[in-house]
Amino acid sequence: MDLFIHNLKSVNTIDLAIEQLHSQINITVDIQKALDFCMFAHKDQKRKSGEPYVVHPILVAAITAHFSHDESMVIAALLHDVVEDTDYSLEFISEEYGEDVSIMVDGLTKIVEIRETQLNSSNSNERLLSSALTFRKMLLASISDVRVLVVKLCDRLHNMLTLDALKEDKQLRISEETLVVYAPIAHRLGISTLKNFLEDLSFYYLMPSDYAVIDKFIHNNQHKIQTTFNRFISDTQKILEKNGYCKDDYQIFSRIKHHYSIYLKMQRKGISIEEVLDLMAVRILVKKPIDCYNVLGHMHIAYKPLIARFKDYVATPKENGYQTLHTTVFHNSTIFEVQLRTFEMHEVAEYGIAAHWIYKDSQNLQSPNLNWLHSLEYSNDDIEEFYSDAKQDLYSEDIVVYSPKGDTFTLPRGSTAVDYAYAIHSDVGKHAIECIINTIKKPLLTELRSSDVIEIITGDISIPRCSWIEMLKTSKAIKSIKMLCASRIKEIDYLTGKNILNTIFSRYTKNILKDRKFEGLHKIPKTLDYAKHIKRTIEKDIRKNDGLVARLKVQSLNLKLYKFDNLMVNSNFNINHVEFDHCCHPKFGDDIVAFREGSNVIVHHKMCDRAYEMIKNEKQMVYCTWAKNKSYEYKMVISIPSTKGELAKLLTYMSKLNCYILSIEYGKDKYSLVQYCDIEFEINEKDKQKVRSLIERKVKVIEFFSTNDAYK
Repeated sequence: MDLFIHNLKSVNTIDLAIEQLHSQINITVDIQKALDFCMFAHKDQKRKSGEPYVVHPILVAAITAHFSHDESMVIAALLHDVVEDTDYSLEFISEEYGEDVSIMVDGLTKIVEIRETQLNSSNSNERLLSSALTFRKMLLASISDVRVLVVKLCDRLHNMLTLDALKEDKQLRISEETLVVYAPIAHRLGISTLKNFLEDLSFYYLMPSDYAVIDKFIHNNQHKIQTTFNRFISDTQKILEKNGYCKDDYQIFSRIKHHYSIYLKMQRKGISIEEVLDLMAVRILVKKPIDCYNVLGHMHIAYKPLIARFKDYVATPKENGYQTLHTTVFHNSTIFEVQLRTFEMHEVAEYGIAAHWIYKDSQNLQSPNLNWLHSLEYSNDDIEEFYSDAKQDLYSEDIVVYSPKGDTFTLPRGSTAVDYAYAIHSDVGKHAIECIINTIKKPLLTELRSSDVIEIITGDISIPRCSWIEMLKTSKAIKSIKMLCASRIKEIDYLTGKNILNTIFSRYTKNILKDRKFEGLHKIPKTLDYAKHIKRTIEKDIRKNDGLVARLKVQSLNLKLYKFDNLMVNSNFNINHVEFDHCCHPKFGDDIVAFREGSNVIVHHKMCDRAYEMIKNEKQMVYCTWAKNKSYEYKMVISIPSTKGELAKLLTYMSKLNCYILSIEYGKDKYSLVQYCDIEFEINEKDKQKVRSLIERKVKVIEFFSTNDAYK
C-alpha cells in the first residue's frame, strides 16, 4: 500500500492516472463508460498545479478501487465532481449509471467542501465553524450510504498528496481540517491505512520540525532497526515451525509506528522518541481465529510478555469490526508489540468498512456497528456543539466493558459508570443511583477499565446531575444530562418565580396568582426589574378592583435591598440574617435560590435536591443574587516548612485577605523538610501581582497564575 500511495504523488498525466486505475481493478464496460465520460466532462479544466483536472477523479477512483472493488463506488469516485463542477445534472447521472451511483454522487455533491478560494486563514474566528459545517455535511450525507464517506476520504487523500502545489497558508488550513475532520472519520470506519496516511501528511505540513526530528531518527537508525526486526522474526519463525506451522500457514510483517502516532505518544507521556516502548511492531497473519490464540501461547512461552499490555479484540471486536490480538513481549532487551490476526481480519484492519464489501459473506468477520453514524442524525442544531460531541465520539481510545449478562459495550477511555448507564439506555442513565463494578459497590463517577463487569442500580425518579457533565466522556451521556438539566432549570425558574411573587403578596393573600396569568414567570429569579414589573401590574389591578383595606395592604409591599457580604436580598419583609444550608454549599458565582424563614434567609444551590422539594412545596422565597463585585480565581504552588501548624497559619492569613479556598493538594513526601502545596482560591482582586505579593509576605511562592490565563 505504501508504494502504491507514494507512486500516486508523481502521477500528473491522464495516461499514467489510467494506468494506476487499471492496476487496481478490472475495467468493466460500465467503469470504462464512466471513465470516458469523466474525461469528456472535465476536458477543459486544470488544477492549480497546471495538470489536467481529470487526473484527480481518476486517481481518486484508483484509491477507492484499492480499498474496495465495489464497481458502483469506483464509478461514483470517477464522477464525484461532475455535478458540482460541470453542467451535467444528477438526473443525467441516474439515467446513465443507475440509482446506486446517483445516490453516492448526490451525497458527495452535498458535501460542499471548502474550496481553495474560500479558505479562511488559520487564525480566523470562522475556522472552527467552517470545519464543523464540513464535518456535519459529511456525516449526514453518508447516513443513507456509508460508501459516500469512503469515497470522500479517498478524495481527501489525493488532495493531501498534491498539497505542495498550494500556498503555505492554504496548506496549513487544509491540513488542519484533515487532521480534525477526515482522519477521525477514517479511524472510526476502521480504515487504518487511510487514517495513518492522512495523519502523517497533515503532520508533515502542520509541524514540520517535529516531523523532521522523528523522520531523521527513523532514517538514521533504519539499519539498526531492520537488523533487530530480522533477529526477532527469524526466532519467531523457528518457534512457529517447531510447533507445526508451515511457511504457507502464516506471514510475518514488521513495521515502525507511523510518524504522527509516535509524536502523540511522545506528547502524551512526555518522553523522547528513544523512550517509546512499542516503536517496533510485528504482525503475524494466520489462517484461522484459533491459530491466533495458539501462536500467542507459543510466543508467551518463548518470550516474556508484558501482561498489562495484552488486549483481545478477536473475542471482543471494536465497533468498526477490528479484530486482532495485541501483546507486547521482550526479546534480547528490546520490546516488541505483536499483533496476531487472520488474513481476513487483516483486510478489515487495513481497509476497515471497505473490506466488508469484499468479505460480506464471511462467517468469521465481525460486522461493523454504524449506530454512531445514524445517531448523529438526531443531534442538536448547534453546529459547534455537534462538532465537539461527534469528535469526542469519533476519535478516542476505546475500552470494552461488560454487563452482568455478558453483553459488550465499547466506550471511550476514561468513561465512567454513568457513561455506561447511558450507553445501555437513556432511561437507565437518568434513573441510575449506584453501580456495582466487579461485584464491588462503587460511586457512579468511577472510571471504568477494560474488561470491567458493571451492574447499574436504578431508582424511581430521574436525577439531573448537572455538575457531573465535565467528568463524562460520551456525547450521549453529556447530551442527555444537559437536556435533563435544562428541563429541571426551566421548571425551577418557573416555580421560583411563582413562590417569590406569592411571598411578596403573602400579607395580602396566600396565592396572588390563583386567578392571574402572566407570561415569563421564569424570568423573575434572574431579573429583578421583571419581578418589579409583575408586582406593579398586580398592585395596579388590586387598587382598581379591590376595596380600601386591600389598597392599604398593598402600600406595605415595597421591596427593600439588604446586603450581606457577597449576597444581595430584595424583600418586603425585614431580613436580619443570611446563611448557607449545609446540604449543598454553593460557592460564589453558582446559581442560587433563597428561602425565607421569619427574618432569616436560607440560601441553597439552585440544583440542590432538598431545595427542589421545598420549591415544589411552595415554601416562601425571596429574590437573592450575588453581589456585583467579581471574584477572580488563582492557583499557586508554594513551599512551606514541614512543621505542624504551618499550613493552618497560611490559611488563617488568607482568610483575613477574604480568600475563598477552592482546593488544596498537600504533603506528597512525608519525610521531606519542605512540603510543596497546590492551592486554588478566589479573591475579589483582579491585580495578579498584587495578590501574589500579599501571599509572599507569609510563604515562598514557586508558581502563581490566574486560572483565567491557564484555562481560557
